[in-house]
Amino acid sequence: MGQIRHGSATTTHAVRAAIQRSQASLAALSEEFGINPKTVAKWRKRQSVEDQKTGPKEPRSTVLSETDEAMIVAFRRHTLLPLDDCLYALQASIPHLTRSALHRCLQRHGISRLPDIEGDKAKRQRFKRYPIGFFHLDIAEVQTAEGKLYLEGSKNLLVLRPTL
Repeated sequence: MGQIRHGSATTTHAVRAAIQRSQASLAALSEEFGINPKTVAKWRKRQSVEDQKTGPKEPRSTVLSETDEAMIVAFRRHTLLPLDDCLYALQASIPHLTRSALHRCLQRHGISRLPDIEGDKAKRQRFKRYPIGFFHLDIAEVQTAEGKLYLEGSKNLLVLRPTL
């Protein structure tokens, strides 16, 4: 499988490793690989051939203070309310809170998704296995000129019955 590079990458892992192993000058290597001498110098200094993360080392909000974030996190953990309900409840105490700022705050703290609760969703089951020649069919609605008909299936018998 091929290496995945970001859109601005001018080198691959193999080229980076070759730069790190080579004793040639920066100018010679930049000419050989068709890249900027600054790129060659950068990869020469690094211990690894992996790209480093970009962006802030510790992401933080430009809109919310640390106190605001602590209040949001405590509220969400205590109430387990959905995003919009949290927004409406918290906007009274944090007037500059927006939906996107709230969502980003919850994502930063790893609580943007509510945990699954037992009994929240119906349990999914497989259909019963029938021998070849038989099939399972749930009720389906069919629109005809006479009106709605319901298609019901049972083993290998199909019945069309009108609505009552």
